[in-house]
Order: sequence, then structure tokens, then C-alpha cells
Amino acid sequence: MNAIEQGRALRRLRLLKGIKQSHLAELLGVDQASISRWERGSAPLGQERWLAALDLLAVSPTPAEDAALKRLVASSGAKVHLICDRSHRLLAASLPRQAEWHADLTELLGRSLLRYASDDILAAEEGLAARGWHEGCLSSLTLETGANHDPVLPIEPSLVLWERVTLADGRAGRLVTTIG
Repeated sequence: MNAIEQGRALRRLRLLKGIKQSHLAELLGVDQASISRWERGSAPLGQERWLAALDLLAVSPTPAEDAALKRLVASSGAKVHLICDRSHRLLAASLPRQAEWHADLTELLGRSLLRYASDDILAAEEGLAARGWHEGCLSSLTLETGANHDPVLPIEPSLVLWERVTLADGRAGRLVTTIG
């Protein structure tokens, strides 16, 4: 992910969390001007700070919410996983999906998967607002993903279906299913 894409994602996540640049700067141990430069893409964020920011800005799911939906995803025979649509935190994954990943599910649950996104996924993510995805105007989207070449959570080129679902607390979730 280049500095501009990373900056856009940082700004989006910060605004979704409802915190000011100055507060994020305090949490990350930098000045507000650094946050501003990162969000504009005029300065690189760096991998360590990027991962720290993702962890700070993602919303933690509660264990009891949407237990039935999570159980259905986990027991599915398809390559599918469920994430929080806004924070990209992993909520559940099927065994066939877990078999693709080189990390234990417990290490990934509750963590943002955005760090593993391929360029194709990031580009599709950027276009969701223009399509009305976040307002519920679009309930599903099929896209082709390229490889991300990540050793922990590899993504192979494939056709995937994103489906928007409403979680029990009113937040949007996203079912991600490999269909080809």
C-alpha cells in the first residue's frame, strides 16, 4: 500500500472511530502535524506505526454479539469469513478459509485484516463510498483479487463476493466468500 492509500485508510478509520488527529497523535506518541502529513500521504507512516494505528482505531467486537451468524460462518464448507465492514476486524472464518492462512485463528480474531489486503482489494475498498455501499445502496459486490504475497495471510488471485450484513448492534458486517 502506498503512502496516499495508507493515508486515506488512516483518515477513514480515524473518522469512523470519531477521534481527532490530536488525540490519535497522543495515542501514537507523535505530534498532530505527523498525523496530518500521514493522512495526506505526504509522509510515509511506516509499518510499525501503521499496525499500531490499525489496532487503536478498530472497534472490538463483543463475544456474545451475532453468535448464530458467527457459528454459521465457522461451520460453512465454503471459503468464507466475516469482518466488521468499517474496521475490517475478523469476526469469524470457515475451516476452508482458515486452511488458506498461515496463522492460528485465535491470533487473527478481533484484529483488522486490512493490513493483508491486496492492491485490488484496496482499490475496491476505495470505490465503495462512491457506489453507496456504506449507506446500504449496494448489498453485494463481486470482484477479482490479485495476490498479496503475504506469508501469514496469503491471498491468491480469485473471484470473491462481498455481501453486506447488519450485525446485532447495528454495525455493518461483510461476508467475504471466494466464488472462483
